[in-house]
Amino acid sequence: MMQNTFLVELGTEELPPKSLRTFAESFAANFIEQLDNANLKHGEVIWYASPRRLALKVLNLNDTQPDTQIVKRGPAVSAAFDANGNPTKAAEGWARGCGITVDQADRVQTDKGEWLSYTLNQQGQPVVNLLCEMVKTALSKLPIPKPMRWAAKQVEFVRPSHTLTMLYGDDVVPGTILDIESDRVIRGHRFMGEQEFTIDSADQYPQILEQRGKVIADYDKRKSIIKQQAELAAEKLGGKADLTESLLEEVTSLVEWPVVLTAKFEEKFLDVPAEALVYTMKGDQKYFPVYDKQAKLLPNFIFVANIESKDPQVVISGNEKVVRPRLADAEFFYKTDLKQTLADRLPRLETVLFQQQLGTVKDKVLRLEELAGFIAHHIHCDVKQAKRAGLLSKCDLVTNTVFEFPETQGIMGRYLAIKDNEDIDVAIAIEEQYKPRFSGDALPSTLVASAVSIAEKMDTLAGIFGIGQHPKGDKDPFALRRAAIGILRIIVEKSLSIDLVDLTHHAVSLYGDKLTNKNVVEDIVSFMQGRFRAWYQEQGFAIDTIQSVLARNPTKPADFDARVKAVTHFRTLPAAVSLAEANKRVSNILSKAGIAIPEKVNASLLEDGAEGELAKQIAVLTDKLEPYFNQGRYQEALIELASLKEPVDNFFVAVMVMADDQQVRLNRLALLSKLQSLFLKVADISLLQ
Repeated sequence: MMQNTFLVELGTEELPPKSLRTFAESFAANFIEQLDNANLKHGEVIWYASPRRLALKVLNLNDTQPDTQIVKRGPAVSAAFDANGNPTKAAEGWARGCGITVDQADRVQTDKGEWLSYTLNQQGQPVVNLLCEMVKTALSKLPIPKPMRWAAKQVEFVRPSHTLTMLYGDDVVPGTILDIESDRVIRGHRFMGEQEFTIDSADQYPQILEQRGKVIADYDKRKSIIKQQAELAAEKLGGKADLTESLLEEVTSLVEWPVVLTAKFEEKFLDVPAEALVYTMKGDQKYFPVYDKQAKLLPNFIFVANIESKDPQVVISGNEKVVRPRLADAEFFYKTDLKQTLADRLPRLETVLFQQQLGTVKDKVLRLEELAGFIAHHIHCDVKQAKRAGLLSKCDLVTNTVFEFPETQGIMGRYLAIKDNEDIDVAIAIEEQYKPRFSGDALPSTLVASAVSIAEKMDTLAGIFGIGQHPKGDKDPFALRRAAIGILRIIVEKSLSIDLVDLTHHAVSLYGDKLTNKNVVEDIVSFMQGRFRAWYQEQGFAIDTIQSVLARNPTKPADFDARVKAVTHFRTLPAAVSLAEANKRVSNILSKAGIAIPEKVNASLLEDGAEGELAKQIAVLTDKLEPYFNQGRYQEALIELASLKEPVDNFFVAVMVMADDQQVRLNRLALLSKLQSLFLKVADISLLQ
C-alpha cells in the first residue's frame, strides 16, 4: 500500500479575524474525524490559515482503504422459520437487504440464542474517490454563526470562495466544493508576489506559497514573527510592547505577510488617561502600545502592515495621521469631563435605567452607599469612605469619555475622583468595584474597595433574583454567576467575616417593596452555595469533601473555606477512613433509632472498659475543642478528633448499642450522638467515600 501527502486549500475573501484560528482548528479536527471514520491510516495533519485561505496537509496518507468485513445479524432462528421450517417474511426481507437468499445465510450462536448472520466482504476504495466528500463534510461542520451566499450561487459559506486546490501527491483530486472545481491554481498576496500560480505537488505547500505568493500560510509562524519583531521594536524604543494574546491573535489573522513598523503620536496626548488612549489604539486601530520600564505609556505605538513597502515611512505617516483624530477625540472628551465633578453628575444618573422593574442607576448608587457602609462596618474598614465610594461609583457612566470608550468605566471614575480631591481610597474603590472581572482576575486591593465591590455585586444579585430572573441553563444575561463567584473570592481570599444570610437580607431590604420573589434570600444563599461547589471542584477539591461541608450549611464563606481545607487535611490522616466509616455507622444507628435520644449521657449507666473509655475521651474533647470551633481552628480540631479512632473501634467491637435494657440503650445512643456532634461541628464526614 502506497502513502502520499494530501493537500487541500480553499481560497476565500477575507475571513473573520477573530474566528480564523477556530475555523482552522475545527477544519482539521473535522477532517481527522472523517479519516478515522473511513479507517484511513495517516500521519500528522497540519492546518494553515491566513485571511484569504484555509488549508490542511495530511502526511503519509494511505492510497487505499483497507478491506473490511461487515457482519449483518438477522432475526433469531426461532423467528426466521415457521413450524414447517419455511422462511418467514422477516427472514426473507432481511436476506433481500443483504443481497442473498435465506439458505445462503450463516448461523451464529450467542448467549441469547441462535441467529441468522451474513458476513459481507467490503473492498476498500481508492482514497482519491473519498477525499472530496470528506473535505466537503469537514467544511460543512465549521462553527459558522451566519453563513452567506454570493453572486448567483446557492451554496453558503462564511465568506465568498474562489479557488479550491486538492492534491494527492502530484495528482489533482477531482471534485467540486462550494461550486468550485478542484485545480492546481493558488492565489498569492493581493499586492505582492505572483497573483496566481500553479502547484505541482502537495509537498510543495506551504513553501511555494511563501516564495512565489508572498503569503505565510503557517499561522503560528506569522504570530511568532509579529511577536518577536514587536518586542524588538519596543526594546529599541526603551520600552515594552503591550502584546495581549487576544490582540496578537487578531493581528495575526489580519495579515498574510507581516511587516512590523513603529510610529509615534504627539506627547501632549499623554495628559489624557492612558487607558483611553490604549483603548482606541488597541480596540479601533489594532496597534500595540508601548510602555517604559516604569509602566508609563510612551508616545509610540507598533503596528503590523500587510505589505512590504518600498517606502515604509509613507505607511508609518499614514497610520500616524489616522490615529491622531482618535486621540484628539479622547483628549477633547477628557478635558470636557474635567469641567464637572463626579458628585455633580449624580442627578444625571436618574436618566440611566438599571433595570425596568428595579429603577434607575441613581436608585442603585443610593443602595450601594448604604450597603457598602454596612459591609465596611462588618469588615472593620472606614465606613464613611465606603459609603462615599458607593455613592459616586457609577457617576463616570455619564461622562463623555466612558460613553466613547466603555472599557474605561471605573477607571475614569478614579481619575475624576482624584481630580475632585476625593480620598485616595474612595478613588481606588470606584475603579476596583468591578474586580474581579473574570476567573483569575485580581481582587480589589483595599478593604474599602472590597466593601464597594461586594456591595455592587450583591445589589445586582438581590435585585435580579428579587424579580425572579434567575439564571437558567447557559443563559445568564446579568452575569450573576460571575458576580457570585466574585463575592465569594473576595470574602474567602481576604478572610472577611461576612455571613451571606445577613448580607443578603440587608441587600434585599434596601429595595423596599420593589421585589416580588418572597424566597429571594433563600434563593440567593442557595445559589451562592452552589457556586462554592463549582469553584472548589475547579480548584481540585474532592466533591465528597465539599458535600461533607455543605451538609452543615455554613453561610460564612471564609468559614466554609476553612472547613473544606480542614477536611482535606483530615483525609490524609491514618485514622480518617476508619472514623469516616464509624460516622456512617453512627449516622445509620441514630437515624433508625425511632425514639427521642437524651441530650446528656448518664455516667452511672456506663460500663467499664470500652464504653467508659469512649465517654471519657468524648467529654475531654468536648471541653477542649470548644474554643477551637469558636475560633474556626477546624484543622486542629480534626487532628484532635483523630485520636478517637481506637476508642471508637474498641466500642463497636465490645459494646452492643441496641441493648435490651431501654435505659442503657438510650444512654448509648446519647453517647453516639455526642460523638457525632463533635465531628459535625466541622463537617459530616460520614459522606466521605
